[in-house]
Amino acid sequence: MPWFRRSKDNIAPDTQKKELPDGLWEKCPSCGEIIHKKQLEINLWTCLKCDYHFRIGSKEYIKILLDKGSFKEMDRKMRAADPLKFIDTKNYSDRIADTIKKLDLYDAVRTGTGKIDGREIALGCMDFQFIGGSMGAVVGEKLARLIDKAYKNKAPLVIISKSGGARMMEGAYSLMQMAKTSSRLARLADAGVPYISVLTDPTTGGTTASYAMLGDVHIAEPKALIGFAGPRVIKQTIGKDLPPGFQTSEFLLEHGFVDVISHRKELRNNIIRILDLLV
Repeated sequence: MPWFRRSKDNIAPDTQKKELPDGLWEKCPSCGEIIHKKQLEINLWTCLKCDYHFRIGSKEYIKILLDKGSFKEMDRKMRAADPLKFIDTKNYSDRIADTIKKLDLYDAVRTGTGKIDGREIALGCMDFQFIGGSMGAVVGEKLARLIDKAYKNKAPLVIISKSGGARMMEGAYSLMQMAKTSSRLARLADAGVPYISVLTDPTTGGTTASYAMLGDVHIAEPKALIGFAGPRVIKQTIGKDLPPGFQTSEFLLEHGFVDVISHRKELRNNIIRILDLLV
């Protein structure tokens, strides 16, 4: 009956359920804490309760690390071709176009020059949202040009890695980027120009097997997944159970693959201190 139906008009104002606007809150994947997005941004996208480091993109890292307004982007609109005419659930060329439209980003790395505490550096930062931060021909070419820029200007190089590895849609073209970037970094090392590699969650596959692990100093964010093959593949290969915490920043620090673990709040200051020592 109509009189039996509950109506909002008959509910006291203080007992009505408050509807929260969508997109204003984030739930921490680690501890479940509900955090307002503005508060999360102020805390540099780390959980206020458990210090979990949320995955962020290149724009956020540029804002955190570089002096305000100093970043000058290179090769912004370089985009991938489709040499293999690759098709999985959709055409690779369509996947690229859709991702560009969605993110306003042309590939999985943003490169350029900027200043940190007044010192000019060459900075490359990967974006995991762009097809899992995978390393294709564009990522390799943009990083190679960035390394050349650092070599020419004798400017310290910083690369922030966040990647699932090589881009399978480009096959051998993708794998060739490992050799391209590694050879450029060898020349940079011979010139005595410092290279700081920052490893974030996740840094895996061909990225780990090339430029991510070729730094003069390796900085990792806490509890980041860092490795080449996945734990399941390694276990099947060696036929043994893996140690607890395998392929985390803390495990790699203990075994000498990482030099320092840095909270995101201290990342800028740690890079400045390292550059003061190396330059």
